[in-house]
Amino acid sequence: MSRVCQITGKRAMVGNTVSHSKRRVKRKFNVNLFKKKFYYPEENRWIELTVSAAGIRTINKKGVKAALQEAQEKGFIEKI
Repeated sequence: MSRVCQITGKRAMVGNTVSHSKRRVKRKFNVNLFKKKFYYPEENRWIELTVSAAGIRTINKKGVKAALQEAQEKGFIEKI
């Protein structure tokens, strides 16, 4: 499983670690991901999603149904 948020589509970014002497070394900035279960009342069941902290806030703000529908339109998840 790749480290991608199913709601926001966030994935790891690549950048540099810069030392005090300005020497640069490549590194990866990972996403703050969680495996979390959400209750989906339209189908009366629980679904497990891999979501970032920002994705959890999006679900809290818009609701599960709206967040899933928007993620599906953007192509982050397939049909649930």
